[in-house]
Amino acid sequence: MKYYSTNLQAPRVGLKEAVVNSMAPDKGLYMPEYIPQMPTSFFEEIEGLCLQEIALRVAQALMGEDVEESVLRHIVYEALNFDFPIVKVAPKLYSLELFHGPTLAFKDVGARFMARLLRHFLRERQQVNVLVATSGDTGSAVANGFLGVEGIHVDVLYPRGRVSPIQEMQFATLGRNITAIAVEGTFDDCQAIVKLAFADRELNARFCLTSANSINLARLLPQCFYYFYAYAQMKCMGKTEDLVLCVPSGNFGNLAAGLIAHQMGLPIKRFVAANNSNDVFHQYLITGRFEPRASVRTMANAMDVGNPSNFARISSLFHQNLESIRNVISGYTVTDEDIMQTILDVYQRYHYLLDPHGACAFKAISESLKEGEHGVFLETAHPAKFTESMTAIIGKEPEIPERLKAFMNSVKKTVVLDNDFNSFKSYLLNR
Repeated sequence: MKYYSTNLQAPRVGLKEAVVNSMAPDKGLYMPEYIPQMPTSFFEEIEGLCLQEIALRVAQALMGEDVEESVLRHIVYEALNFDFPIVKVAPKLYSLELFHGPTLAFKDVGARFMARLLRHFLRERQQVNVLVATSGDTGSAVANGFLGVEGIHVDVLYPRGRVSPIQEMQFATLGRNITAIAVEGTFDDCQAIVKLAFADRELNARFCLTSANSINLARLLPQCFYYFYAYAQMKCMGKTEDLVLCVPSGNFGNLAAGLIAHQMGLPIKRFVAANNSNDVFHQYLITGRFEPRASVRTMANAMDVGNPSNFARISSLFHQNLESIRNVISGYTVTDEDIMQTILDVYQRYHYLLDPHGACAFKAISESLKEGEHGVFLETAHPAKFTESMTAIIGKEPEIPERLKAFMNSVKKTVVLDNDFNSFKSYLLNR
C-alpha cells in the first residue's frame, strides 16, 4: 500500500514513512492510495467476533501489506484491552460509549495503537519527538499512551485556560517523557505551530519529529475499528437496517475514520456531523464553500476548531465532489444553550448523563432521524471530565472515577509560551 498527499504535490510513500513523518513535504495529509474492501463473509459473522478480532481484521486490511500479522495482533490486543458498549438511551437512539479507556476518552484507541506502531517502526532510532496539539482529550490520551515509552519524548501544546481542569491535569502532571506546553491562544494556534514545526528545516535537521494528532494516519486509522464494532453490536440487536451514525466533530478525524470504514463496506445508511458553534463544515454543506475562521470557545471544548485539518481527507475521499459528500453526510449546529438543555433533558427523562460533546451528537441525531431509522451517537468522553459544567446543569456533582481523582491529586507541571512559532522553536532548540 502506498500513501499520497492530499495536496498531490509530494511522492507517494509507504506506511512507515507516512507515520513517522506525519505530514507530506507539500504540507498535505497522507491518505491510502485505495480503500480496501472487507469481504461479505466478514459482515455475515461480525456479531460473533470480539472487539479485538474485528479490529485485527480491519487492521490487516488497512496495514497488512506493511506490518506482519504477528506484530499487528500484538499491537491490537495490547492497545485495545477495554470495551465500547452500546447503550440504549431513548427510543431508536443508542450511545456508543467510547470513554472506557485509560483516560476516559475515545482518543485512547488511536493514541495507544499509534504508540505501539511507532515503537515498532522506530525501534532502531535513538530519540523521537512527538508533537501534539490538543483542544481537550487528545493531549491526555497521547500523553498517557506514550508515557514511559523509551526513546520517545512528547510535547503537548494546548490553549491555556481552554481545556477543562481535569483534562489538563491528565497530561500536565505526568512529567517523565511528557511536557505540557500552555500556549496563549486557541487550539487552531497550537495546531498551526505544530504544522510549522514539521515544515521547519532546522528543527527537522536537529530532531526526529512526528505527530500524534489525527493528522497522523496511525492515530486516525485505528478509529475505524469501533465503527465496525458498533455495527456488530447493533446487528446482535437486529437494528442494522437504515442505521445512522452521528459523530461530534471538531478536527474531523473521527468522522474521517468513520467514512473510511463506510468505504470499506460498512453498511451505514448515512452520517450526521454534529458541530458546536464552530460549524465551518456545516456551513460548507449548506453553501458549498469551505471557509475556515477563528474558533470560538464553547462548552464542548474538544470541538472548538475553526480550521479542521481532516476536511482535506474527507474531501479527498469523495474526490472533491460536494454532492457526493452531501449524499452521505448531513450537518447540524448545536449551541451552548442546546448543549445544557439536552444534558438536563436526557438526564431527567432517561437517567443518562451526557458529556457536552455527546450532547451535541444526541441533539443532532434526535433532530435528524427519519422514519424507520435507528441512530447511534458517539459519546466520546466521560461526563466527569467536565465536573463543573455537569454540576451546574444537573444540580449535583457526577460520580468521579478513581483514575480521574488520582490525576487531580497530582502536581501540575507546565511550560507557558506565547502564541508564536518562533517562541516554540527557540524553546525546543534550547531545551
